[in-house]
Amino acid sequence: MGLMDSLLGSAEPRGGVGGEYVELGAEDVEGSVGETATTVHIASIDSQRDVIDIKNAIYDGDVVVADITRSTTTDETMERIVGDLQEITSEVGGDIVQKADDQLIITPGSVAISRTKLGH
Repeated sequence: MGLMDSLLGSAEPRGGVGGEYVELGAEDVEGSVGETATTVHIASIDSQRDVIDIKNAIYDGDVVVADITRSTTTDETMERIVGDLQEITSEVGGDIVQKADDQLIITPGSVAISRTKLGH
């Protein structure tokens, strides 16, 4: 299991909070996290209702990594959800990308998403 799987969840649920990700304690990380200006939120999009919390986080200047693998919505509903999120990022000058078929990454205006993988 890689670091991203442990943080964002893998196909096979592992231990940790709700089986979604593994909490790394302060002893597992060099240094400690102090007060930050931006927070990265992990979300799951199951319905149109989930857009509200994501919208609030983006307006607050935070980054959201949203899991869409468990979405039981129709293609039309998912298109509407993605359209709403694109509108929000446009309003705040942010960015949005879909990573594979299972994740959306949504950022506020202060954060850009590179379309190039590191090391390539």
